[in-house]
Order: sequence, then C-alpha cells, then structure tokens
Amino acid sequence: MPKLVKQWGQSDLKTLCEGVHFVGQPAGLTLHVKPSKDQNSRLKASWILRVYVGSRRRNLGLGTYPEVGLTEARRRASEIKLLCDKGVDPIRQKHEQRRELEKSSANNRTFKHVAEEYLLAHEGDYRNEKHKKQWRSTLESYAYPRLGNLPIREVSIEDVLGVLQPIWKTKTETASRLQGRLERIFDLAITSGLRETNPARWRNFLSVRLPSPSRIATVTHFPSLPYQDLGRFMETLSKRSGMAARALEFLILTAVRSGSVRQARWSEIDFKALEWRIPKDHTKTRSGDHRVPLTPRMVSLLKALPRRLNTDLIFPSPNGKMLSDMALNMLMRKMQASGDLWMDAVPHGFRSSFRVWAAEATSYPTELAELCLMHSVGSAVYRAYQRSDLFEKRRQIMTDWSETAFKGTEEILAIK
Repeated sequence: MPKLVKQWGQSDLKTLCEGVHFVGQPAGLTLHVKPSKDQNSRLKASWILRVYVGSRRRNLGLGTYPEVGLTEARRRASEIKLLCDKGVDPIRQKHEQRRELEKSSANNRTFKHVAEEYLLAHEGDYRNEKHKKQWRSTLESYAYPRLGNLPIREVSIEDVLGVLQPIWKTKTETASRLQGRLERIFDLAITSGLRETNPARWRNFLSVRLPSPSRIATVTHFPSLPYQDLGRFMETLSKRSGMAARALEFLILTAVRSGSVRQARWSEIDFKALEWRIPKDHTKTRSGDHRVPLTPRMVSLLKALPRRLNTDLIFPSPNGKMLSDMALNMLMRKMQASGDLWMDAVPHGFRSSFRVWAAEATSYPTELAELCLMHSVGSAVYRAYQRSDLFEKRRQIMTDWSETAFKGTEEILAIK
C-alpha cells in the first residue's frame, strides 16, 4: 500500500524545519524549507508541486510561503493537476503563453519605437553631429506626427504618401532624403519580423506614385565669389579681427570644407614636413586621412595665431570650444551688410572658386584639382592601382592658389 501522507493544517506551518515536506492533498504538493540568507529570517519556504505529464515528471513552483498560504497553494495545485490530467504540460503552456504575449507586444510596436531603435543602432554611422540631428529632425517634423503612434505592421503606402506628398514638390530635397530614411526604418522592421513589405520602397513602388525628384527639384548651387575678385575680398578679410576671420582665410587658402577647418588641431600640423594631416573622422567621406600641403602663406597665418592652453583647437571659439557651424556664414553676412562683400556668397562657395580658377586660369590636370578638394577621382579600378595622393604636385597648385588669393593686395598677409 502507498504510504499515507498526513493532511497538514495551519498549526503544522508554525513548526517548520528544514527539509521537503509532503502536506497532503492534492497529492504531490510539497513545501521545501531551506536556510535563509535573509538576516531577519532563519528559514525560507517554497511550494513545489510534483506532477507527471504523461511519462514526464515536472516540478512546478507555486510561490513562496508565507506569501502564498496553504489554502492558496492547494487551490493552485488542484488547477494544475486538472490540466495535467487532460495531457496539458503547464511549463510548455506557460512558454507558449509567453511567446504569444511577446508576439502580441511585437505586433503592437509603433513606427516611432522602430525608428528610435534604428537611430540607436546606427548612431555611429553619421558623418557628423549635424547629419545625426538632420535624421532626427526630419523624422520628428514630418514622420512622427502621422506615423509615430501607428503599429508599424499596419503602416500602409497611403500613410507614407501622406507624409511625403505635402512636401514632395515644395521641399523636394528634404522629402527625398526623408523617403530614404523611412525605407531604411521599414527594412529594419522586415528583418525584425514585424512586417513583410516595405511601404516606403522607392524602386518600382513609390516611384510609380511620385514624380522623380530630379525632374521637379531645382538644383541650387552654393553661391560663390568669382576667383577674379578674390584678392579684393582677401584684403578686406585680412583686416578683420577674430578667430572666425582667420578660420575663413585658412579655409579659402586650403580649399577644404568648413568642418575640417573648424575641427583642425595643432597636433595635425607638421611645420617641418609642411603638411596638415586631416584625420578621416574630420572629412566628409571618412575614406582616409587627407594631407594638405602647407604653403608659405598658410604657414604665416598659422604661426601668427595665438595658442590657448585649454584647447588643442587651432581656431577655437571664445569659450575654447569648436567654432559653430554658422560662425563663418555669419561673418560673411556681416561683411555683406557692411559692404566688404559686394555679392551673395558662402564659405563653401570658395571651393567652387578654386575649382573654376584651376580649370580656367591654369593648365593643371583635372585630377590634381579634384584631389585638392578631397574628391574621388576615376573608377574603383583606377583608384585600386593609382594609390598616390600626388602630394608634392598638389603643393605647387596650392601655392599658386595662395598667390592668386592675395593678387593685387598691398599687404602680404595681415593678422590681427
């Protein structure tokens, strides 16, 4: 005969000792008592139901005592045993319920949740902080108001068109960039199993509903100063004080982008080798370091600059940080307002001034001028074999450009 188990009552719980205790009906209900790590309690107890599902034994936790009392433990055990008698595995059922809950939760993930997940995963991909902010700004301004709270699995092509169509013809460049960003976010949703199609895909999808951006967008180039007027402008610029003025001079002489100049550090300058090595993280393409040959005028400008102890930046702002993206633009606007600049132009436009000068006023090869501007030259195959940056040849073209910049001025260089 099977051993009879005493049916426990409340009084039995008051005299607990270590061990595994069978507490009576329902069969298999036990109370496991172990030493407690809690200084306020000597023992800890847990309810465990021993049960068979077919030929498989399961030990199922029902909670801790005294949080779960004897009566509640028996009720839970009875419900589980009824399921087991029907062939239901409680553990497998629990896992399936959890999967269904997770699936339901995933199905309800909103567009904004997935978009933020994409931004977090790719926060190191952006060329600079400005590009990173542009990504978020376009999403917050145009996508989130309409799509943000929608479950991403329910977003349709009509929803996407509702975001893009209002700005497609008026802000074509912004709308085109936004479309590409939406397409990437929906790609993430597809690879995460949240949906099967991409409602923001352009090729053979949105392209049949929207006109091509190239057909409706008006290409606007950065306004630039003709190279013939550069000497006159440099004369007035050299008389202006302030770090922004010196940074703009250096930008013009080197023909590099504003970001590279504003991030330039003394540790990048080699006066012995007469070169400025721009690290790839300070370039637009990030394809590798870029060397700029230092001409005599560049060297004179740099050596006349004051050095601050609290920063390695060559052109720091008054508080010792990097000049803002607008600092050079604001300087040129002020010069335009005062009459020192007689036409519309922006700092980036001086790269065009350099390129036109190289094409019209010199016989230097196109390849040389493009390398000075940090542009890729030739096909991938060509670049695989032509690995030189033609540094010394670029030194001569940059020297000629420096002389052109100050042609006709009475002063060689005025540093204030």
